[in-house]
Parts: sequence; structure tokens; C-alpha cells
Amino acid sequence: MKHIVVLTGAGMSAESGIKTFRDADGLWEGHDVMEVASPEGFARNPKLVLDFYNQRRAQLKEVEPNQAHKDLALLEKDYKVTIVTQNVDDLHERAGSSDVLHLHGELRKIRSTGNENDIKIWKEDIKIGDTCEKGYQLRPHIVWFGEAVPMIDTAIKICYAADILVIIGTSMQVYPAASLIDYVQPNTPIFYIDPKPAITNSDKVTVITKSATIGLKDLVTLLKESQ
Repeated sequence: MKHIVVLTGAGMSAESGIKTFRDADGLWEGHDVMEVASPEGFARNPKLVLDFYNQRRAQLKEVEPNQAHKDLALLEKDYKVTIVTQNVDDLHERAGSSDVLHLHGELRKIRSTGNENDIKIWKEDIKIGDTCEKGYQLRPHIVWFGEAVPMIDTAIKICYAADILVIIGTSMQVYPAASLIDYVQPNTPIFYIDPKPAITNSDKVTVITKSATIGLKDLVTLLKESQ
């Protein structure tokens, strides 16, 4: 069974109604991204940051996986599928995908500010004064700008083992995630789905200039033709 590795970004969840700050001149839901997605922003105004992610977490209750999420899950019938996502939502899991690695953390998890490995599932609001067992304030389990990406080495190994690489809805501008394309084997075919693709067709890369939901259907057709 061939192993498909799928790299997904904000464009994957856009059709479910989840906005990306890159669509709004650097603002994320009206906020300067560095104020709500950096350690410095959290140090300056922890309540603002906690409230911001509380709203994002609450939004997950109002959105559903779109057809692209569902089509990726259906690929597991014929392929081993591993999803490496930059998204912090849980839409891949809710659509039925069984092997999902979150590079930038997860909205429905929290961690201790005193121990980055003290991570727990958390579906409600985080408030000032909510602490871990050792008394440290809790924070969203999100990789902020300027922080290390703990899962990047695992993601590199996954990409290296891919028989097919699929990239969906990412600008290929956020590092180190954007570098993952460089770790696949030289003969590994790459499919890139995005309405505004950042790379062009080549002998190795097939670009599908469409949204995630429409482009996934084209991908499924191409995969069947290549079997």
C-alpha cells in the first residue's frame, strides 16, 4: 500500500469558515499577529492572548469539516495516509483521518508555562489563574512565532518515507514547515493544490490551481489514473 503524505495549511480549513491572518494584511481576526501569536505578546498581555484563543476554540464548535477533509479521510481506503498540518483546528480528525501530526499545536490542548511537555486536552476557556499541578499558568498548546517547532524532525522523517507528497492550501512561506518539500525522495511525485500556487508545474510537481474541495477531486482522479 502506497504511503501518501499530505501537508495542509490554512487554505484547507478556509472553506469551513476558519480565517487565516494572511488573508487580511497581517491581521488575524483584527489583531496584529505578533500580539496574539508570540511569547512577547503573551508576556505583555496574557489576558488578551488567552481570550483570543478562547474565541478560536469556541469557533471550532461552530464549524464542520469540509468535503476536502472528508475526501482525504476516504483516501485511507486505498492508501496509507499521513497528514502533517500547520492548522491548529481538529477538522482532519473530525472528518475521520486517523494519522494526523500538528506542526503548530492544537487549539483543544493546553500546556503549562513551566513545562512545555505538560500537555492536556482542554475544550473550554483558559483563564488567568488556571494553573498546572505545579502552580504555573496554563497557555494554549500553540507554537508561536519565535518558538521552536517540536514536531519538525518527526515531520521530516515522514516526508522522507513518502511515496507521494500532496500539498494543500499553504503559501509555502512559513518555515520550517515550508522546507518539508525538500525532504522527499528525488523520484517522489508531488501534487500541489492551491488557488494561488506559490510554485509552478515541473517534471516533479503537478500544480492543481483550485480550492481544496475542488482540487481534491482532481487529485483522486489523477491518483486512480496512475495506478
